[in-house]
Amino acid sequence: MSTLPIKEEVIHVEDLDHQNTAMIPVSNGVCGSRFFDDDDDDDVEGSPLKKMKVEAALPVGFLDPLPPEERAALNRARNIVGNNVLVVAPEKVVASSTGVVSSCKQFWKAGDYEGIDNGFAAGHTVGMDHVRVHPKFLHSNATSHKWALGAFAELLDNAMDEVCNGATYVSADVLDNKKEKGKMILVEDNGGGMTPDKMRACMSLGYSAKSKLANTIGQYGNGFKTSSMRLGADVIVFSRCRGRDGISTTQSVGMLSYTFLRSTGKEDIVVPMIDFVKREETWEMLVRSSVDDWKRNSDTIVQWSPYESEKDLFQQFELLNDQGTRIIIYNLWEDEEGATELDFDTDPQDIQIRGVSRDEKKIEMAKEYPNSRHFLTYQHSLRSYASILYLRLSPGFRIILRGKDIEHHNLVNDMMLSEEITYRPQPIGDQTSQDPNAVAQVTIGFVKDAKHHIDIQGFNVYHKNRLIKPFWRVWNAAGSDGRGVIGVLEANFVEPAHDKQGFERTIVLARLEARLVVMQKKYWSSNCHLIGYAKRRNIKSSVSPEKETNASAKSKSCSRFSSTSHTTCPDKSKWKSTGSEHEKGPVHSPIQEMNQTMLRETQQACMSNRKTGQFPGNTVVKMEDTVSNSREENHSTKNSLQQAYQYEKDRNKNLEGQLKAAQKLISDLNNNHDNLARMLIEERRRRDKEEESLRNRLKDASDTIEKLVNKVRLLENRNANTSIKRER
Repeated sequence: MSTLPIKEEVIHVEDLDHQNTAMIPVSNGVCGSRFFDDDDDDDVEGSPLKKMKVEAALPVGFLDPLPPEERAALNRARNIVGNNVLVVAPEKVVASSTGVVSSCKQFWKAGDYEGIDNGFAAGHTVGMDHVRVHPKFLHSNATSHKWALGAFAELLDNAMDEVCNGATYVSADVLDNKKEKGKMILVEDNGGGMTPDKMRACMSLGYSAKSKLANTIGQYGNGFKTSSMRLGADVIVFSRCRGRDGISTTQSVGMLSYTFLRSTGKEDIVVPMIDFVKREETWEMLVRSSVDDWKRNSDTIVQWSPYESEKDLFQQFELLNDQGTRIIIYNLWEDEEGATELDFDTDPQDIQIRGVSRDEKKIEMAKEYPNSRHFLTYQHSLRSYASILYLRLSPGFRIILRGKDIEHHNLVNDMMLSEEITYRPQPIGDQTSQDPNAVAQVTIGFVKDAKHHIDIQGFNVYHKNRLIKPFWRVWNAAGSDGRGVIGVLEANFVEPAHDKQGFERTIVLARLEARLVVMQKKYWSSNCHLIGYAKRRNIKSSVSPEKETNASAKSKSCSRFSSTSHTTCPDKSKWKSTGSEHEKGPVHSPIQEMNQTMLRETQQACMSNRKTGQFPGNTVVKMEDTVSNSREENHSTKNSLQQAYQYEKDRNKNLEGQLKAAQKLISDLNNNHDNLARMLIEERRRRDKEEESLRNRLKDASDTIEKLVNKVRLLENRNANTSIKRER
């Protein structure tokens, strides 16, 4: 593989284009490698270089370009005071009222802080202490990912966000670490890549330009750090950014190494990074402070990277084309038994995880129920999880896992008897209007394997095309209610959590959850009988307003009857329970029993009223109305029982027909068997006759041959005797 020559030439920041001069080396730089050589005694005591070596803080105006005159004023105003580097802000920088950021008192919205885009914010921090970030924070920050595949998904999200910059694929693979004799994870895409400034923002905490862009998944500026540190202790990033708009083509490499920070006893997080700029066909060093610092950064990366030499390190750039990013995670985490947390051997075309997320019973069930395999395998298989991770894929975009494309799968295709429901969230508080796009189209239905009554249910909630809550179980019924019902929706009006595995618990989410419960209950009660469950009746949510009105009128008439006649209204709940208890008996038995009960209660009421002398004239009429209503209800119950009886009768008839067909098939098979047996016997007899005939013919032939041989011998003897006589 050809390697472009690297020319060792100092290219200072001031010599580059304007956008490449966004970072200036003041106070202490995040890429200055003085942090990595605390024992270097070659510097002169008290010199500026010596003082800059002991400080560790972000540079002034990190990622914010300053006008040339302000940058020059800041450089002239740098004074050394004791052991600290003090930067005096130029006098012309004055705070303005426009720099005040309106405060937000809602916790889930307070993260939208974008800073102030002027020089005052950078220069006004003179004399203030910077917050130090200990290396342990890398580990504690990564604990937000309790699930390893959730961390893997965030790396895929970064590649998906690069589609707008020309990305056509993202590839995840497993490499061998020749230096440490282990495994490494590779995540590569051919997106727009990162400039040196963007590389430093990527390695920093909370810097994200995506929060201002629509339809991007990443927004917090923390996903790369949490995901990479969750999978392994160290990560190295190679990125190449194509030049455009007058900016030169650049390439950068940075290393975020927990192993390096712990082994060298660092008290702050430092990240060695080096940059190159392309001049014609030659890659030249892009020096931000000094050549010595650049080389010291390079040596540090080589020492703690998985590559044995600088040549092997720089060779990784050649695996990128004109643009792209190559992320390599190494020193992968292990479990209690000493094996890697990720399983690379069970399936050579997949990356799986070990431990509690892996359920062997579900794996076997996935083979038996292929329409439910994503529900049964997404928790331990990256290939299964990534296939449903995005609701839609851009045309031509590929997700490749270990050399094989991941087939995108829409969970709607696993449904049967599906329905679509539109959900619009209601405004909260003083919100008088809402975003017209704040709407969710919910597709709900039975999974195609629901007829087997396996416990699969839940809603798959997407946010900006990304799956956040897979198979969210919102209804936890005591029995088998709700089984087999799955749903798919995209809810862009709720905010995902930082780990992208759940939503922030807000009022909007609580309302959505309550509405999904109602949807699932209503769908289940209306359709459960279609997959073999008993049909649900008298469900409150399914009662029409007309039925509710009639029921209330009946209850009022019962109460009036009770107040005038001093008797109790017949308990309808008892009738319902009696009917359900005798559901398997004869059709007429519950009807007769309810009629008898109603007549007995009516007679008792009449007798008691006669004894007490309290028997108004309209009581008989009301009793007759009650009897009439009861008879109507009995009639409806009778009809439902007759329908159930007819259903069972038809079912039995169908089964009898199937049984007769099976018996006929068995009889036909027996006849065929007998015919075959007779044919075999006949064939055997014919074969025996043929064999006997051949034996006889063979015997006759043998006799003929023997006779001919004897004749030949006689002739030979005669000839011999004749010749002897002639000789005499």
